Amino acid sequence: MSLNAGLLHDQFQRPSIPKDVILFAVFFYLRYPVSYHDLEEIMQERGVNVDHATLNRWVIDYSPLVADEAHKRKASTSRSWRVDETYQKVKGRWMYHYRAVDKFGQTLDFMLSERRDEAAATAFFKRTIENNGVPEKVVIDKSGANLAGLENMNMLFMILGFWRFIDILQVKYLNNIIEQDHRFIKKITRPMNGFKAFHSADATLQGIEVAHMIRKNQLDQKGLPAFQQFALLAG
Repeated sequence: MSLNAGLLHDQFQRPSIPKDVILFAVFFYLRYPVSYHDLEEIMQERGVNVDHATLNRWVIDYSPLVADEAHKRKASTSRSWRVDETYQKVKGRWMYHYRAVDKFGQTLDFMLSERRDEAAATAFFKRTIENNGVPEKVVIDKSGANLAGLENMNMLFMILGFWRFIDILQVKYLNNIIEQDHRFIKKITRPMNGFKAFHSADATLQGIEVAHMIRKNQLDQKGLPAFQQFALLAG
């Protein structure tokens, strides 16, 4: 059993509510535009009495673990990438949700950041490359921070003696595919009316991204119903 699978197993031993019920509640919240109060009512109608604070804790606890498994199981992607940021309100102020998809719209990676600067962009590109390999081409908008982040990666490759570098394109219309992809994430987060803390926002967004990946048939369990795919990530 992997470390993450073990963590999931341990956490599911604690609640008295069955694992499948917990997973259903978490998946429903991450996949559909509902508030915690809405979900509390939905669960009560199905005979499960659980308050919105507990639902929130389940989402925060389990989403990052399921996201780790999803990264391991996602299908291979194109080496032509599209990178952009969208916005999420956390503690009353806007923060930056970095996202990357390939040219076919398949999710590569995602990261919440308090800042939109060179350091944040560099960290995101480093993470995305570690998880997906080195791309041939990355399309970005006119953001100077993203350009600097990619140039930092190419500089690192040069220092390491790599013979190949990333082709950087700043062409807005080529990024339409990721701008359209942002819409699903915003549709789910809109009823939440912002997040109260960075760690809860980060965890929840990871779970939403996994639900979106399942929707796009990116996992090796494709063909199964969406909830079953999500449940399999929990081991």
